[in-house]
Amino acid sequence: MDWFKPIKGYYDEGFYTKDDVRIFVIASWITKEQYKQITAVDYDPAA
Repeated sequence: MDWFKPIKGYYDEGFYTKDDVRIFVIASWITKEQYKQITAVDYDPAA
């Protein structure tokens, strides 16, 4: 499944925070590049 659209939608609506979206990168549901597209900041694994 392509998780990018639903995750971005929930983030844009305020249901997800950057930390929430970070979890999806860790789970390999989205890429680090998609994280940046969603949040407008670079993915930082140490965050």
